[in-house]
Amino acid sequence: MIAEDTMTRDSDDPFHLSLKPDLAEAEQRWLAFWEHELIDRPLCAVRAPRDGVERVGGPPYMAGAHGDFLPVAEKALAAAESVYWGGEAIPNYSPSFGPDMYAVWLGCDIQFAKDGIGTSWAVPCVDNLEDALPIRLDPDNTWWRRTLDFCAVLSEVFEGKLLVSHLDLHSNMDTLLAMRGGMGLCTDLMDTPELIDRAMLDVRETYAPIDLALREAGGMERACGRIPAYHPKRTGTIQCDFAALIGPEHFRRWALPALAEEAAHLGSCLMHYDGPEMLVHLDDVCAIPGLECIQWQPGTRNSPFIGWMDLLKRIQSKGLAVYVPCNTDDIKTYHRELDPHLVFYQCSAPTQKAAEDILKWLVQNT
Repeated sequence: MIAEDTMTRDSDDPFHLSLKPDLAEAEQRWLAFWEHELIDRPLCAVRAPRDGVERVGGPPYMAGAHGDFLPVAEKALAAAESVYWGGEAIPNYSPSFGPDMYAVWLGCDIQFAKDGIGTSWAVPCVDNLEDALPIRLDPDNTWWRRTLDFCAVLSEVFEGKLLVSHLDLHSNMDTLLAMRGGMGLCTDLMDTPELIDRAMLDVRETYAPIDLALREAGGMERACGRIPAYHPKRTGTIQCDFAALIGPEHFRRWALPALAEEAAHLGSCLMHYDGPEMLVHLDDVCAIPGLECIQWQPGTRNSPFIGWMDLLKRIQSKGLAVYVPCNTDDIKTYHRELDPHLVFYQCSAPTQKAAEDILKWLVQNT
């Protein structure tokens, strides 16, 4: 356990956020978390309505997609100002034009839902994988430029107040899935695996340049991931939802090397791990260097998150932390069951006092 008096900031570091006056303490707790160490309680990012401030709703998902950057940024800032960012919660806003933007940046068209679902998807653009090679990022791609411009406006409006957090990057095999379509990609895995080798090398080469360009545009010197984990240098979220459709042999050939490269680039990261079909790959995933925490997502039609306690403990037994969405009531159940060194609580509280009280409770009961 780390002594509390270590929670000091280098006086030469002028970085601060007006919406997070205790950022120095929170940063030290985040650094301890990445090392799987404990100060006096587990990591807990708790948010609540701020006392004395009228609650303001944030922009809807995919806001800014049509170029209305400034009003979206101002609304995101107003919403953040009405939140109490307690514990290790870092004020942030994550821009997104939808989940398949990586494939759109690499050449797909984008289609927006018109039935109120509120999402978008990439229109598959590859009929024959060999004809599409090499896969490259066009720096003048309309949606790529729009994304960078949006991040730049957010950074300017947010400066000194909150962070532009990283985007939802469906890279690696998820990009090929969006570009080729599910049936086409699954057929290619069996019929032309050597083309998958070449395509994956192309897509993997785009990851670091894309990541770094987004960070530069959004002023992400301090890193807050799409899942709102914080690091003073760099962090982010890796994922490969397509892995739910393939077995261990294909996962190890194509997905695992890409995920390992992404984790190495990020330094310390989380993984979004979606659905029971992914569990066949758990041992391989938990062995990825630099992966420190897993965000388990049970998926629809499955038991709620709290019903997966055995899985959370299994992940912890492999030396990884678990991301736990919770409220101020059920966090106590998790705290009784889970190793406090290896947990990232994302907690919601009804009031600022309730948020402060749960942090005190965690100290008293750790």
